[in-house]
Amino acid sequence: MRVLLVNMPWSPIDLPSLALGILKRSVDERVPGAGAEILHANLEFTDWITERTEFTGEDYEYYALSSYFLGCGDWVFSSALYDDPHWREEEFTSVMRGKLNRSRMEMSLALHRVVPEFVDTIARRIVAAEPDVVGFTSTFQQNAAALAAARRVKQLAPHIVTVLGGANCDGAQGAAVHRNFPFVDHVIRGEGEAAFPQLLTALAEGGGLDGVPGLCHRGPDGASTANAMATRPLPPAAILPPDYTGYFERLAASAARHWVEPKLVVEGARGCWWGEKHHCTFCGLNGSFMEFRSKSPDTFYDEIIELARRHRVLDMYVVDNILDMGYLTTVLPRIIDSEYDLRLHIEIKANMRRPQLRTLAEAGMIYVQPGIESLNDRVLDLMDKGVSGCQNVRMLRDGAETGLSVAWNYLHGFPGETAGDYEPVIAQIPALEHLDPPVDLSARIAIERFSPYFERPELGFTGLRPEAHYRFTYDLPEDELYDLAYVFEAPERGIGEPTVSALNDALAAWKKHHADARLTHQDLGDRIVLVSRRRAFDWRTAELTDPFELAVFRLLDQPHTAAALARKASRTAPGGGRDEAAVRRLLDGWIALGLVFTDAGQYVHLAPAAVNEDLLRLDFMRHAYAAEPAPAEPVRV
Repeated sequence: MRVLLVNMPWSPIDLPSLALGILKRSVDERVPGAGAEILHANLEFTDWITERTEFTGEDYEYYALSSYFLGCGDWVFSSALYDDPHWREEEFTSVMRGKLNRSRMEMSLALHRVVPEFVDTIARRIVAAEPDVVGFTSTFQQNAAALAAARRVKQLAPHIVTVLGGANCDGAQGAAVHRNFPFVDHVIRGEGEAAFPQLLTALAEGGGLDGVPGLCHRGPDGASTANAMATRPLPPAAILPPDYTGYFERLAASAARHWVEPKLVVEGARGCWWGEKHHCTFCGLNGSFMEFRSKSPDTFYDEIIELARRHRVLDMYVVDNILDMGYLTTVLPRIIDSEYDLRLHIEIKANMRRPQLRTLAEAGMIYVQPGIESLNDRVLDLMDKGVSGCQNVRMLRDGAETGLSVAWNYLHGFPGETAGDYEPVIAQIPALEHLDPPVDLSARIAIERFSPYFERPELGFTGLRPEAHYRFTYDLPEDELYDLAYVFEAPERGIGEPTVSALNDALAAWKKHHADARLTHQDLGDRIVLVSRRRAFDWRTAELTDPFELAVFRLLDQPHTAAALARKASRTAPGGGRDEAAVRRLLDGWIALGLVFTDAGQYVHLAPAAVNEDLLRLDFMRHAYAAEPAPAEPVRV
């Protein structure tokens, strides 16, 4: 049996498909007499479109990722799905006017008109390969392109079995795809590395399909039948390593090689151990299975090293939704001791401590996404995040100190939030400009399938509708779109436009001035020296020398209340303590200097420990400022 696995646009071009890499290995190793190949149709598209028009890596990224919540990438390929180069152009233009600039609107319309030719080309190539089965993966904005290609393949070669799977086919979504697009013979819902080989074996042997978990298939009359989903996720031992044969060679021959530095995709775990206890209210990423399970340390380490050795690529994207904390003492020390200078992207939880972050950095996990979505404790409680605003700020500070690049997003629009939750944070943002800013401006939350906000209307969102882009992409009634969609419209909740504007103005300034901002401290035992270069604060160097103040500052390495600071510092500082009121006055002064962040009655200092570069800068600044009218000696605070 010949199996062809197809990765359509808009799959990222700098990453091989983990899903198809796993499926290729599962077919090759678990289906007797079968072999699988992967067609990197996303790279084929890159070469096809750049031969015909001006198209850049930034353009591809826009349709692959940046426009996800607008649905532009899917709409572009709807013309091929419905065999109409002008499919719902008026609806698209009407909805997107004001959301897209002129050049992006023109490019979207132009792509919409030409992609049917590409789909025909790729379908003919698929048919020429003479597969028995062709499988399409569909994640994010691949759905319309995958469906369009499956449709054209079925027109050209009705005998080829078409199969669709991936995140866009989980649960009700997969059943809706199968019901509404009869040219798709089978849909795999849920984890595919067991179900897909079962399907292929049944097709080869002429067996029944009712026993394949999650499979959607057709009866003799063509009616869709959806098997029950698996009741338990795959155990980690059943999750195979990917086979990326051919991807790097194809990228090297593509125009896309000039746009990106390729990365390997690795997987150590599935599910979310935090979500098992507290499902973040807006998060739908884990789909049908939240249960956390991870590969053994030996298995995960061996997979990482083997992929690096085989493909000679050191940049890796770890797709785990959250780090298995056990890997800190098992996998990561082995990576540190290995001969490979890896650079890994990983998702973590924001309450990790500095020694743990340092281990990440030493292992090469220098790009972290800690799930920071707010700096306010009350809003974080509404999300059920399990961290505080001060903990998130501490994460940003300690990430800077340990050399990590922290990627995060500011979200708003949670039922029950008020302007009062945001105004104190906005006022303190100038003090944070030396720390990594959010990736973009604050965004109103989207309602995602599988999230508590979707599943539980009592949390504040009722009357959900599929987002508008589904309505002008697919020719389906709204009840079918409801099952097909992943993102939903809902009445706006939470803060209003004035607060959103104030927040985004502050975030924009943070992003603009971050590269030039500095704040560090050096603890010299009998004093702490601070160096600042932030536009909102006119001091450049300062010293803490009072024993009680030194004790308080050191305690502020972790979030504390004023009462706790007064109590603990009074026990440790020589010369007697001070009461809570005195500590509050001290903290108010430090807040005014931009040394401390406060939220929900807690306080944490903002100054990463200085590294050698900062000490050299301190020496330079002392000499430079000696020539100015201001005192040459550091300010004592």
